Amino acid sequence: MKKSSLFRWVSILLFVVAQFNLNAQNSPTALSKDPEWKVEVDKPNAKVGDEITLTFTSIIEKNWYMYSNDFDPNLGPIAAEFTFTKNTGYERIGDVKPIGAKKHYEEVWKGDVSVFNGKAVFKQRIKILQPNVTIKGSIYFQECNEISGVCMPPYDKEFEVKIKATADQAINTDVKVNTEQAKDYNQTQESIIDSATQNLHSDTAVIENEVTQAILPVREPKTNKDEGIFMFLLIAFATGLLAVITPCVFPMLPMTVSFFTKKSQSRAQGIKRAFIYGFSIISIYASLGLIFAFFGLGPDFGNWLSTHWLPNVLFFIIFMVFAASFFGMFEITLPHGLVNKIDGKGNIGSFGGIFFMAFTLVLVSFSCTGPIVGSLLIEAVGGKFIKPLMGMAAFGAGLALPFTIFAVFPSYLQNLPRSGGWLNSVKVVLGFIEVAFALKFLSIPDIVYHWGILDREIYLSIWIVLAILLGMYLLGKLKFSHDSDLPYIGVPRFMLAIASFSFAVYMIPGLFGAPLKGLSGLLPPMQTQDFILNTESGGHSQEANNTKAQSTIKYSDFLHSPHGINAFFDYKQALEESKKQNKPVFVDFTGHACVNCRKMEEYVWAKPEVLKRLKNDFIVVSLYVDERRELPESDWFTSPRDGKVKKTIGEQNHDLQITKYNFSAQPQYIIIDANENKLTESTFFDTDEQRFVQFLESGKQAYQKK
Repeated sequence: MKKSSLFRWVSILLFVVAQFNLNAQNSPTALSKDPEWKVEVDKPNAKVGDEITLTFTSIIEKNWYMYSNDFDPNLGPIAAEFTFTKNTGYERIGDVKPIGAKKHYEEVWKGDVSVFNGKAVFKQRIKILQPNVTIKGSIYFQECNEISGVCMPPYDKEFEVKIKATADQAINTDVKVNTEQAKDYNQTQESIIDSATQNLHSDTAVIENEVTQAILPVREPKTNKDEGIFMFLLIAFATGLLAVITPCVFPMLPMTVSFFTKKSQSRAQGIKRAFIYGFSIISIYASLGLIFAFFGLGPDFGNWLSTHWLPNVLFFIIFMVFAASFFGMFEITLPHGLVNKIDGKGNIGSFGGIFFMAFTLVLVSFSCTGPIVGSLLIEAVGGKFIKPLMGMAAFGAGLALPFTIFAVFPSYLQNLPRSGGWLNSVKVVLGFIEVAFALKFLSIPDIVYHWGILDREIYLSIWIVLAILLGMYLLGKLKFSHDSDLPYIGVPRFMLAIASFSFAVYMIPGLFGAPLKGLSGLLPPMQTQDFILNTESGGHSQEANNTKAQSTIKYSDFLHSPHGINAFFDYKQALEESKKQNKPVFVDFTGHACVNCRKMEEYVWAKPEVLKRLKNDFIVVSLYVDERRELPESDWFTSPRDGKVKKTIGEQNHDLQITKYNFSAQPQYIIIDANENKLTESTFFDTDEQRFVQFLESGKQAYQKK
């Protein structure tokens, strides 16, 4: 019974840590309205021969981001692209420069990309060579949802600025704008618009001739960590419970409970004081979280904190210091004078005295709880204001709960194990966990800045060694300075040792290229692996493909399908093939820059039960809505939806998705017959294999009944 308590608390921590990367996926699948652009000219009094700056600005909706133009476009995402119509009246000086884009590593694309959150700003230097110059062009860009991973098809927005100037005349701008866009944009931000002639011009950006460059508020993005706040609070609460069985806190349980039972005149008064004591602990830790919450404010702080080398290396060092403290190298303590002063006020027989008793517990236990609290604050400080506050409150609740329960039911104290060497073992186990997670912070800048220090196999090697050493420690084969003699091994400790060794064995195939999907959120990307034993299968099922195309597949020279699926890339050709082979059509609206599309292909399509159905039972057609390859003019058409000419593969696929299937984001899957009759309703991003198999089966059965 005594040893099982240790096993129970440690098991809770291991469970919640293993679940840390599970996040809610509820988020919008489309923008509330089309993005709008404003173009500004910086010099209202410039003359012919002068250089001016065009500033392109677009407000980005909350939870969405826009790709910039300062990264390798071959990675996959759609980089922003500015096209200027040739004109002898002006000369471009250099290229369009992004202002304030944030660069980070994206594992899906295996490289560094730059994005804007809240607001996108680009600048272009222009030299005026002639009067009466018209600067025309277009902006091609894409926005994606940072919670769900859904990407909108690329937008192509036109802009036009008319500049009238002579050697002695200042520039005036004749602006063609969409008046409704201008109205909406100016409701979003404060700006100065003078002498702007506004005329209706569809899909044309707003141009302003006088510029007062205001500092616009950047909307703080809602990250996956914010969406997973429930899991974070669960971890914080569990670590609070775990802190109770550290050497600094556990011995105080019977003393504190004894105070409330012996000093209270009645049981009701004792229970009341116990609850006040518990709430005092929670309020103290919540106050600490409130202080740190202010460090999480600011539009760029979260991004800087998560990707820049300085905070991540600092956090790595802090975690290693915490680990050294847990291993017994030194103790992190507060000044004794402060502790004694607070403890003296705890003798007051009032609610204030109870509060100072709780404060004394917080201070005295700091050498054990400090590293735990510090780790939680590091995780929380990059989040929104509420996250550090609620995280510390949850930790305090976990720490206070046992004190309150035992004060209400003091007889339960008899079931507690006595203090001893096992308490120090808890600290050492936490030390191993601290070292393991410290590597994650060092890995982030290593990937972003290409240091090459922690390649995947090196990272895994360290984790494997840590797991083996932890197992040896639990078996008593490794001893630290503060550990007591271990004459025999208890069953809970033995089971934890088995778990640790099993974890090490699980990671070993990763050294040879195994994907280790269970750790995908914690390990460096596969591209940093120097050696992969089997590069052909890639860990995917090698199902035979019985759907052989009876004609040459259009666009297969530059478009490809994963896992050996003989997919088509042209809608009409897929329908013709369906008639020839008498099979239903699996329509996949996808995109090159669609993160969730890649996740579905990796985690769902690759499953044997799914893959064999896609290969054998369907004509698969993957329709890329962001493919910019221009079609021959004979294949162009004017869409009745918006009256625009659709020239590219992506434009035509996206128009088909909206007009026929009433959706605009990806991925979208639907099963039809050769006559375009729907056999199923659409399904979207869902990594549940069984539901996807049921979706495929329902489409197959509906086709067979026709």
